[in-house]
Amino acid sequence: MINAIQEYIDYLHNVKKTSYNTEISYERDLRKAANYFGEQEITDFTQVTETNLNSYVLHLEKNHMSPATVSRSIASLRSFYRYMMKEKKIDTDPTEKLKPPKVDKHAPEILTKEEIKLLLQQPDTSTPKGIRDKAMLELLYATGIRVSELIHLGVKDLNLQMGYITCSERGRERNIPFGASVLKAEKQYLQEARDVLLKGRESDILFTNCQGNPMSRQGFWKVLKVYVKDAKIEKDITPHTLRHSFAMHQLQDGKDLKTIQEMLGHADLSTTQSYMESLQMQ
Repeated sequence: MINAIQEYIDYLHNVKKTSYNTEISYERDLRKAANYFGEQEITDFTQVTETNLNSYVLHLEKNHMSPATVSRSIASLRSFYRYMMKEKKIDTDPTEKLKPPKVDKHAPEILTKEEIKLLLQQPDTSTPKGIRDKAMLELLYATGIRVSELIHLGVKDLNLQMGYITCSERGRERNIPFGASVLKAEKQYLQEARDVLLKGRESDILFTNCQGNPMSRQGFWKVLKVYVKDAKIEKDITPHTLRHSFAMHQLQDGKDLKTIQEMLGHADLSTTQSYMESLQMQ
């Protein structure tokens, strides 16, 4: 069963060009299912029946898995068996009648444009740290990139002349434009703060911490929490909130879903469409 999972993950990577996170998620879900079926003395995915799958879903629910987790597991199995059908390894799809549990949809927490403006005003740009923080927050909101992408950006990924950044993931690149306020913040950071923070060290990483080392996710999270508190924003904010806010504000400004999908780096348009659903819920 493990070999079948690996073949499927290779297919996703080489043919469907899915993201690393998607591949990890599918592999994790399928390995959990394989372990369960193995305990039932089922040694091949081709032997799995609709009854077996229903038993597996019941097993997940009995182990207090959330409806969202169960639904994701079912989605992974469905995708896998569609692949099995495509490759003619099975004649019928046992997941065809499998129904996921209802998941309560909650609109993601987002900041209003006024709150974003207030947040971006908090860093003290008379200090190297404040200049760096301003540059990071401006760039994160203006491009909608993930925090993991932000902290791994290299100096070479920032094109000041053309006004865009380049994000790379598993051999795929996307160029994301930014406006004048970001350009100003990045120029100030490079001219006045980065060398001070590096303390004479050499680094290809764009943003470093105050010791001259690469910024960590936890480090950025601490930075953000301070400014949210200073701005007196009483919402449950995470670094991903800026990405959600970016997407929602792009929709509100009339940008089409396909453009937003490309900027966010979503492999599937349905992921981007969830923001449209959230907008309609407001």
